[in-house]
Amino acid sequence: MTDLSPVRRALLSVSDKTGLIDLARALSARGVELLSTGGSAASLRQAGLTVIDVADVTGYPEMMDGRVKTLHPAVHGGLLALRDNDEHLAAMETHGIGGIDLLVVNLYPFEATVAKGADYDTCIENIDIGGPAMIRAAAKNHAFVNVVVDTEDYAALLAELEANDGATGYAFRQTLAQTAYARTAAYDAAVSTWMASALNEAAPRRRAVAGTLAQTLRYGENPHQAAAFYTDGSNRPGVATAQQHQGKELSYNNINDTDAAFELVAEFAPDGGPACAIIKHANPCGVARGATLLEAYRAAYDCDRTSAFGGIVALNQPLDAATAEEIVQIFTEVVIAPGADAAAREIFAKKKNLRLLTTDGLPDPLIGSLTVRQVSGGLLVQDKDNGYITLDDLKVVTKRAPTEAELADLLFAWKVAKHVKSNAIVYVRNGATVGVGAGQMSRVDSTRIAARKAQDMAEAMGLPAPLTIGSVVASDAFFPFSDGLLTAAEAGATAVIQPGGSMRDDEVIAAADEAGLAMVFTGMRHFRH
Repeated sequence: MTDLSPVRRALLSVSDKTGLIDLARALSARGVELLSTGGSAASLRQAGLTVIDVADVTGYPEMMDGRVKTLHPAVHGGLLALRDNDEHLAAMETHGIGGIDLLVVNLYPFEATVAKGADYDTCIENIDIGGPAMIRAAAKNHAFVNVVVDTEDYAALLAELEANDGATGYAFRQTLAQTAYARTAAYDAAVSTWMASALNEAAPRRRAVAGTLAQTLRYGENPHQAAAFYTDGSNRPGVATAQQHQGKELSYNNINDTDAAFELVAEFAPDGGPACAIIKHANPCGVARGATLLEAYRAAYDCDRTSAFGGIVALNQPLDAATAEEIVQIFTEVVIAPGADAAAREIFAKKKNLRLLTTDGLPDPLIGSLTVRQVSGGLLVQDKDNGYITLDDLKVVTKRAPTEAELADLLFAWKVAKHVKSNAIVYVRNGATVGVGAGQMSRVDSTRIAARKAQDMAEAMGLPAPLTIGSVVASDAFFPFSDGLLTAAEAGATAVIQPGGSMRDDEVIAAADEAGLAMVFTGMRHFRH
């Protein structure tokens, strides 16, 4: 096997015809014979190029609505034949099989068809069969054959041919083959995942996951860790689909924290008023609603000004100039919002290291895909936590029922607690967090830490008392003992929302009654590890 392999004959069969004509013209100018099928062949002829129909090569017309056209020895033999194997060459001669040195295929748009909400039969018809078969054949024979499955590789192919006088190097073909197998794997993963959903299979016997490289990262959580960012093709509004207007490339931690921030702020629908979430190390350090975005940002910032420094800001409405002017008063890593007006972008442009992302929408908190986490030797797969409660779902368990104002804050606190690492405690007052305790091994410790941070914030702001006085408190899981609840009461909380379900619920309820607290149970837990 020699390193360089000449390209004399190419088969072009693409669903996405972006760049097809330019590629074909460049190949034809090099004397490469062009084979093609269906719509691709028609497009090439319309551009004045000479092209041979695959049907003329196989001796069989396209049939069964195009389901059968390339599944033939004349095609697969041309892709699979080893050019340095005398028996293979003899078989090609005997059966009139010409070698195919380049395969350019992109597949039926199955993922896009599913994303459009097409019915079951339409999705089935958009499962490509001949394409993956040819891709796998060409990739296996990369010692001699080039296989291109992404339009963005057309330029690299032409550059390689130019550099090698119409041939390609082995390392180049290896890279193309790896990309090709990853593409067919991702395609099959999309099909199998869709079918599992269509069949209501929550835990299919085999599960495949796939992604497309969006960005090679400088490093992961720490400088000694290699990392990259992949998109899953779902087009969910968020960090993966956002437009970055300025600033350095996002880091691994930036992406993780920005996703956490935007998914949290999306819990608050824009029609309910402006909302802001500030995230640090994947945990909220301030969340608030306000009459304006500026008011919401200020209230969120006042929950924990220390942690907000160097944090991520997420907004549920397009960024305006007044809010932008306030945000740039401290160092902020990333701001993500559904949009940003020209005046806001001009203000941010003066801060070259501040990243601004816009998304043209919010993710739907009630619709979620799967979350996947790797453990040693396996994968943990679950539905995204899209649990949601309303006033009607709440069960009052204490002698005193919450007031209307307390109920509004309780529901607000519950939405935030869902996005705080367990054990999670969230104090809220007047539509803004005033204390957040996250990630402690003991729930009472989370309660104390949140209260202490509120006390520290009050002292820093010159307030006579912490804002937890007159607040409500949310716990992501039940209070196993009354100590955590009583700590919240000591901090000034007047109402509590929690799932309930502890063996000591009666003890906790009695403690709440004795302290004069109102308490509601949700019957739903929001652990976040």
